Amino acid sequence: MHEQHRRFYSHHLGMDLDMLVFGTWGYPVVIFPTSGGRHYEARDFNLIEAARPLVEAGRVKLYCVDSIDRYSWYAKHLEPAVRVQNHILYDRFLCEELVPQLQQECNVDKIAVAGSSFGGYHALNFAFRHPDQVAHLFTMGAAFDISQFLGGYHDENVYYNNPPEFMPGAHSEHFQWMNIIMGTAEHDFCKESNYQMAALLSQKGIPYRLEVNPYGTHDWPVWREMFPQFLNTI
Repeated sequence: MHEQHRRFYSHHLGMDLDMLVFGTWGYPVVIFPTSGGRHYEARDFNLIEAARPLVEAGRVKLYCVDSIDRYSWYAKHLEPAVRVQNHILYDRFLCEELVPQLQQECNVDKIAVAGSSFGGYHALNFAFRHPDQVAHLFTMGAAFDISQFLGGYHDENVYYNNPPEFMPGAHSEHFQWMNIIMGTAEHDFCKESNYQMAALLSQKGIPYRLEVNPYGTHDWPVWREMFPQFLNTI
């Protein structure tokens, strides 16, 4: 399986971000790391290995991007307004810098996004904020309410990055075309968040799948099992 390291300078963030790319061709899938994770996390925890057959068959090309959680949601040394603003800059990096490059590189109109745990928040938040850029959304063991990180602080920027808040009023024809699959497990402490998001999508008439592992917990073995199954729907 071909592996390539790339360093991407973001003009919005004013910094370099690292990325690992797996495969030489195929549909582009951006993978976000878990809380504070780095670009090599999905490889080191064998999530990429679980998808090896699809990568080697040229079905998908996986892009494991860095997060900036240490400057945003997990930067408890910063004021909440600054943390949210830093995340908005990260969103602009994705929307205006990274995704257009992948669209051109892979000759597609839209991409796929995926993530486990906090990476699932990143994937879903980006997909629902930019449905015109995302065709496939896969989350595994995720929770989606970002307000828990902000100690009661709230403003418009928080609202538009908190899917349980902004989705009831969100409207886009692209939601109807998006392949949305959320995965959780019976003993995952994030399970209820997935049921709540499923209920919200049902109320809006947005198609989705909710997969619940009957035995698993909030851990990599469950996500390694789910990931290739979800990718197989591309």
